[in-house]
Amino acid sequence: MAAYTPMIQQYLKIKAEYKDAFLFFRLGDFYEMFFEDAINASQVLEITLTSRDGGSEERIPMCGVPHHSAAGYIEQLIDKGYKVAICEQTEDPKQAKGVVRREVVQLITPGTVMDGKAIEEKENNYIASVTVSDARIGLALTDLTTGENLTAFIPTFHDLLNEIYSVGAKEIVISENFSKEWEKQLKDRCQVTFSYEEETKITSEFSILIEEIKDECLQQTVARLIHYLKRTQKRSLDHLQAVQLYELDETLKIDFFSKKNLELTETIRAKGKKGSLIWLLDETKTAMGARLLKQWIDKPLVSEKKIEERLNMVETFIGHYFEREDFRTLLKEVYDLERLAGRVAFGNVNARDLNQLKKSLEQVPEIKELIESLNSDYSKSIAKRLDPCEELTSILGQAIVEEPPLTIKEGNIIKDGYSGKLDEYRYISRNGKQWIAELEQQERQKTGIKSLKIGYNRVFGYYIEVTRANLHLLAEGQYERKQTLTNAERFVTPDLKEKESLILEAEEKIVGLEYDLFVELREKVKTFIPRLQELAKLLSELDVLQCFATVSEKRHYTKPSFSKAGELFIKDGRHPVVEKVMDAQEYVPNDCTMSEYRNILLITGPNMSGKSTYMRQIALTAILAQIGCFVPAEEASLPIFDQIFTRIGAADDLISGQSTFMVEMLEAKNAIVHATGRSLILFDEIGRGTSTYDGMALAQAMIEYIHEHIGAKTLFSTHYHELTVLEAELKTLKNVHVQAIEEHGKVVFLHKIEEGAADKSYGIHVAELAELPDVLIARAKEILDHFESESKKETPVTEVVKETKEPEAQLSFFTEEPVKQKASQPSKKEQAILEQLKSINLLEMTPLDAMNELYQLQKKLK
Repeated sequence: MAAYTPMIQQYLKIKAEYKDAFLFFRLGDFYEMFFEDAINASQVLEITLTSRDGGSEERIPMCGVPHHSAAGYIEQLIDKGYKVAICEQTEDPKQAKGVVRREVVQLITPGTVMDGKAIEEKENNYIASVTVSDARIGLALTDLTTGENLTAFIPTFHDLLNEIYSVGAKEIVISENFSKEWEKQLKDRCQVTFSYEEETKITSEFSILIEEIKDECLQQTVARLIHYLKRTQKRSLDHLQAVQLYELDETLKIDFFSKKNLELTETIRAKGKKGSLIWLLDETKTAMGARLLKQWIDKPLVSEKKIEERLNMVETFIGHYFEREDFRTLLKEVYDLERLAGRVAFGNVNARDLNQLKKSLEQVPEIKELIESLNSDYSKSIAKRLDPCEELTSILGQAIVEEPPLTIKEGNIIKDGYSGKLDEYRYISRNGKQWIAELEQQERQKTGIKSLKIGYNRVFGYYIEVTRANLHLLAEGQYERKQTLTNAERFVTPDLKEKESLILEAEEKIVGLEYDLFVELREKVKTFIPRLQELAKLLSELDVLQCFATVSEKRHYTKPSFSKAGELFIKDGRHPVVEKVMDAQEYVPNDCTMSEYRNILLITGPNMSGKSTYMRQIALTAILAQIGCFVPAEEASLPIFDQIFTRIGAADDLISGQSTFMVEMLEAKNAIVHATGRSLILFDEIGRGTSTYDGMALAQAMIEYIHEHIGAKTLFSTHYHELTVLEAELKTLKNVHVQAIEEHGKVVFLHKIEEGAADKSYGIHVAELAELPDVLIARAKEILDHFESESKKETPVTEVVKETKEPEAQLSFFTEEPVKQKASQPSKKEQAILEQLKSINLLEMTPLDAMNELYQLQKKLK
């Protein structure tokens, strides 16, 4: 390091403390990066890579970005999962001896970013911390933008994966000895950034946050996270709220497979919100309401009392249309109170933000009155707790001008009358400028020069400017010459100098005093943060409930009831999202009835007929009911489920290197291992990723296992019609099918669920709808006819299935000698065909390829 210049040595010393971050090193008007940071940043940000002399023989790689546009570049890096350490000059260069002192003032990471495009308005930005102690897993979550703090015990690593995926945490803080295998799986599955913190002591500064948390493991987990935030952010964290303990069993568990399959918050293919359940439901009017909506969808309730409270309030809103519309109008004027409070504490709030806060608070008295008028116990209890913070509204109204600038360091923020000292300076400044305007008129009259003007610039201050053509009109020594231009001369007078001194001094003091007054005001607002956060919670809750009422009324949803006996009855149920997407087209509704005598529905029917849609709509109806929303049905009585599992759709997991069939088996295993008698299981086409008999055997074994050992409500769709005989074997399994009819050789899907099993699959008809070549379709029909005629000569698979369950035959009193048959030797032709048959790998063939191969071999034998 000795070979480098003092500035580069300073850079390397600071960089050594932030090895996993890009170091934005302030040099004048630029943030510069050197060495590996420069090479990597130039590629990621697509900026020019240059070099500079650093004292060594070789030039040092360098790249940089202007400080005024650095925010955009930082956002790009954060969005890609990187960290950025902001290193500023903390000393005036004019007073510095040697190298200017520099320090990292903030570490910006995916979990700690506070504003910009990296922050989704309608989603939380959680940073997580995980501690493993005595085989127990502690999880802590903080949203730095809102101050929300949560903690929970997580039973297993699988549950940890689910929870991190569910909350969408972008960064996890762990210790150095955390399991590397777990770290890899979390990174692959949840796309998170990892950070490290070893300090887990509870300091007095933050002990108040964990007063309610008694367990040492959870205390350490929270402390690890807070120490990391304090060390990296280097600023006030006054807005952090008391840590709330939550239990996974208090909400409906939906693992990440099922959340993806059911498309709760994003679609499988487009990875966007359009077409998801949240897209359908989001009629919220505030950003904080939209975030709460996502939380409710991620964690539906299992407490009937709490669900009924929400449903009753939704019913109240539906019954008061005009009040609800007035409420929605008022909510439009309410800004994001949670994040405004966070920015106040963090110190990056500006005057416009405080005006937004004032405008939001001005709506609360009217909201309070309106909610109280709804005349329900729930609305009255919420209205009682709505705090308008009148003192804060008054202070902000007195202090901030209506249209303040974005920056807080250039003045024009504080209203006249707020500060006597500021008013005094403004009087001097304004009267001084008036005096200068009057002086200009006087000098024009005195000299007779109509073009004479008094101007100002930062270098020379105030001056009198006279064009060269008019210089002869000035008396000798009338003015003091200050600057010569090509076409004019500039002068000053003693009076002008004196006024200039007063005006500039006043203006300088105005800007400084306004900044000080704003900081003082910000500190006053900080004292209201707990009240603002409580107000934000209540308003966001009301926002979500009015949203449910709006959607329910618009889409003709029904208030569900809950069955104590665990029965499920849905009359004319619809898939909420598909119905909305279809818009003007009429959605075909379907019933669903399940009870202790009808726990498993085996659904058969052709592809594209609506089996998967029917299954999903049952799950979505249950989720809607348990988040407190009305449901898309004519009538609905539901059990309260503890878990929902799905195995729907087919996709390789390329990240983990797992095939479609392996993903299918893992999802099925997750359901079978964790489901209880109070769970809902959706299995769609289990076993199709392997050979026909393998798949059928697995499917039947799973159905039997669920029937005998779990007892969960289960919807099982299949193409294996042979499994429909299980209705006679398993007392709680019932066959249903999606109706389709054949007209003039074409299949017509009726999308209607009927009792009983389907009579055929219509697979070739679906291929026709997909417009496969006519020659191929004709050949498929020929092969199908052949196989169907051959199968009639053999023992049906259904009989094989039954035979496995029949008792052994009665023993004979006499021993019978087995009949010996002389084995005939195959011919050379047959031997060749047998060898060819042995060499075929069926698992790597499609069913159509396998049928074609078998047909060709059979032709050779004939």
